[in-house]
Amino acid sequence: DVQLVESGGGSVQAGGSLRLSCQYSYSLYYMGWFRRAPGKEREGVAALNTDTGATTYSDSVKGRFTLSRDVFKNILYLQMDNLKPEDTSIYYCAAISYSDAAHVSLAALGRFGKYGQGTQVTVSS
Repeated sequence: DVQLVESGGGSVQAGGSLRLSCQYSYSLYYMGWFRRAPGKEREGVAALNTDTGATTYSDSVKGRFTLSRDVFKNILYLQMDNLKPEDTSIYYCAAISYSDAAHVSLAALGRFGKYGQGTQVTVSS
């Protein structure tokens, strides 16, 4: 099974930035990040189709978050700028294999495939 290990979470004030990292053991078809806050639904925020290089962002983070990857180090990054208190959540790195290709979407992150242990992001106002 693919291994996904997140790091980089922390506490920042609104308007600040954080960069999350996900060290993965090998690349899968669809890789990205979702978040889940207490009492809220899981929300896929950013994803990469590793075949095409296309990235997808949720409307709530578009223009503020940037997904990138270092293919030599097997690290997936999520650069988060202009953070807002509503971004407070646990962020999970997730990956979906080719066998579940028919299901790939932001909403599929965390429902199909694998995800890591998560990293906490707290944004204060």
